[in-house]
Amino acid sequence: MQDFPPQIRDAAEAAEILALAGRLADVARAETLAQFRPMGGIAAETKLSEGFDPVTAADRAAEAAMRAMIEKARPQDGIYGEEYGVKTGTSGLTWVLDPIDGTRGYMSGTPTWGVLIALSAEGSVPGQPYLGVIDQPYIGERFIGGFGLAQLSGPQGQGALATRATRELSQATIFTTFPEVGTADEGAAFARLSGQCRLTRYGMDCYAYALLAAGQIDLVVEAGLQPYDIAAPIAVIEAAGGIVTDWQGNPASAGGQVLAAANPVLHRAAMDVLNG
Repeated sequence: MQDFPPQIRDAAEAAEILALAGRLADVARAETLAQFRPMGGIAAETKLSEGFDPVTAADRAAEAAMRAMIEKARPQDGIYGEEYGVKTGTSGLTWVLDPIDGTRGYMSGTPTWGVLIALSAEGSVPGQPYLGVIDQPYIGERFIGGFGLAQLSGPQGQGALATRATRELSQATIFTTFPEVGTADEGAAFARLSGQCRLTRYGMDCYAYALLAAGQIDLVVEAGLQPYDIAAPIAVIEAAGGIVTDWQGNPASAGGQVLAAANPVLHRAAMDVLNG
């Protein structure tokens, strides 16, 4: 065991945390699959007075189950969750939880949503993530990055994660979740970049970041994210050799604009276009 943060005493504690992260993903997998693809569709509420930002019973059940497990195993740690907010800890570490990233996809029956779990430095907004898990329960794939690991496990077995070496935008595959990306200006910037790439795809939520870490695609560009949307993908992608920042090259752990790239050369080229 190596590369664990200073808040963790030793390799034994790091191993315990990794095991806990796996159990968190397991319990969230069970909760989300129990309610996925029912006949007649999934009921949802919206968090917005205007517009549609859905939340389901499965979102809440999965986060509640993960929080209960953390509070039993490591009560000294903080928790920053999408559905149940912030619990302050004393260890200097915070678990950042998104029980279903891609609730719209979950409601629609697509297998592109996922459970996001990260361990970050504690703060009013969680800091740089040390460990991340992207779990896709329906496919059965789990992507882990941090503490010296960059690993994918799933139906096809287990293997190392590694990002691609693509250097030219003209050869790059780029993903984003929503075609409009964010504001009109952000959408125009994305269109400039997309127009220079070989292939553009939409609607993958956190699974796009997992594909980048697995060496299948080259860029993910989004805007309007929250810390729980991006903490786990940062850790997984960086462990696999990629880079994740905001559109100006600053840390992205607070959310907002996010640019994830397979390597620094492609990241620089994409950033130049986004800010052009």
